[in-house]
Amino acid sequence: MTDLPTSEAITRRVKRIADIIGGGIALLAMAPVFAAIAAAILLDDGRPVFFTQTRVGRDEVPFRIWKFRTLPPAPQASATADDDCEVGEECRSMHARKMPARAATRVGGVLRAWSLDELPQLWNVLRGDMSLIGPRPTIPEQVARYGEYERKRLRVRPGITGWAQIHGRNLLSWPERINLDVWYVENWSLGLDLRILLRTPAVVLSGHGVNGREGRNPDFPAHDAHDPSRTSSPPSSFR
Repeated sequence: MTDLPTSEAITRRVKRIADIIGGGIALLAMAPVFAAIAAAILLDDGRPVFFTQTRVGRDEVPFRIWKFRTLPPAPQASATADDDCEVGEECRSMHARKMPARAATRVGGVLRAWSLDELPQLWNVLRGDMSLIGPRPTIPEQVARYGEYERKRLRVRPGITGWAQIHGRNLLSWPERINLDVWYVENWSLGLDLRILLRTPAVVLSGHGVNGREGRNPDFPAHDAHDPSRTSSPPSSFR
């Protein structure tokens, strides 16, 4: 006798169907915006229009994330994993602070201010690399420094927006962000996803948390700098 799917398995399938339908509709609806952004990037400083980078997804499976390019093209000899991450909320690495940051292009600054550079990730959602909602995907260099607690955030597909994004984004320290992500994973429901989805537009429009405190985003701590007491339990309350 074939085992029937559990209620959790059914809700996970519903989430995936919602991702496909929502992502597909958003891609079609945003096609004119995609075209306008691509044209603006080309007119501003030429090709390439898109930026791709390896990120770590569910169950530590790597994938290529897509963004609109917001920085000037890096010289080939100096290209690094952080070429589009000086102000990225999820991918600042330890060696990035040793290198001179390149300022965003004129168009790139606008895209980042309104999170429009993230729109191509709708393609990642359709491919199944990401979800509309979940913890933001990080680079392999950071995941290599994860402990058992931090790896809990890799149990689900990463998202375009998430619980940490509506609670401070880059104003959060990494331990705070990871606590919020783990809390989301352990308390996930379709209702929670809907709550995050409804709150995201207001956060984006307000610009709250686009940049870290004093205009500098928090660095991801080195493995030997982790304080287990800072990441052993979720915050005491959530709004």
